[in-house]
Amino acid sequence: MTDQAKPISPLKNLLAGGFGGMCLVFVGHPLDTVKVRLQTQPPSLPGQPPMYSGTFDCFRKTLMREGVRGLYRGMAAPIIGVTPMFAVCFFGFGLGKKLQQKRPEDVLSYPQLFAAGMLSGVFTTGIMTPGERIKCLLQIQASSGETKYTGALDCAKKVYQESGIRGIYKGTVLTLMRDVPASGMYFMTYEWLKNILTPEGKSVSELSVPRILAAGGVAGIFNWVVAIPPDVLKSRFQTAPPGKYPNGFRDVLRELVRNEGVASLYKGFTAVMIRAFPANAACFLGFEVAMKFLNWITPNL
Repeated sequence: MTDQAKPISPLKNLLAGGFGGMCLVFVGHPLDTVKVRLQTQPPSLPGQPPMYSGTFDCFRKTLMREGVRGLYRGMAAPIIGVTPMFAVCFFGFGLGKKLQQKRPEDVLSYPQLFAAGMLSGVFTTGIMTPGERIKCLLQIQASSGETKYTGALDCAKKVYQESGIRGIYKGTVLTLMRDVPASGMYFMTYEWLKNILTPEGKSVSELSVPRILAAGGVAGIFNWVVAIPPDVLKSRFQTAPPGKYPNGFRDVLRELVRNEGVASLYKGFTAVMIRAFPANAACFLGFEVAMKFLNWITPNL
């Protein structure tokens, strides 16, 4: 099991998680843009090709039409939201682990780590939902040809003017449905892989950079295998015109399966999988580096 000789510090998890989240956004945002555009593209008319035939076609067209900046469209919202969001995510995981320990030296089982990860998903929803809503709206407007929003703050202001706080938090239930089980899988897989990759006789805290990158990258893939179907529903729901889906995700699911089949729940799968490994490897490496730095400067925190 995971090496937990040192007492768990939720505060250190908060700070290190914020840095890890920034690393994730910088590495992963271009393919997140591709994922959202694939998930929200309208169905093609009979006899006409779709707007994007796949991940690489979407990436190529975005790059040709909008340049590198197009791939980073809407990044301000996740950068503003992701630092506190991942900070809260890792804080929730640290707190979840601490709550299940009777003594600081107790080693948690994998189901307990899964439960701690699920708690982190609950913690992040309040920050994640507005950032995701704004990000998705900005990502699809460039491909639609209209410019309704000039940036993240302008988008938030206009959505609030049109729909109030409920408009900003549109998609909260779907974000919870995505992040609670996916976060449990994310953290449990990471801890499991760290243990597997730790050489015999060595401590988990001594794991090399390549092994941390491998554990973090694979954990990201496992996370998204669980998260993709509710993420597709969330993207559709958050970018739909007001009133289109009065019964929430049930209407989105019914329409999507009826019109495009069950396979549509895995739209953007290739983009997500390509993005998941490097982005989450960067996230966990950033977290581990920041945690070691914090342990060095504040060993008693």
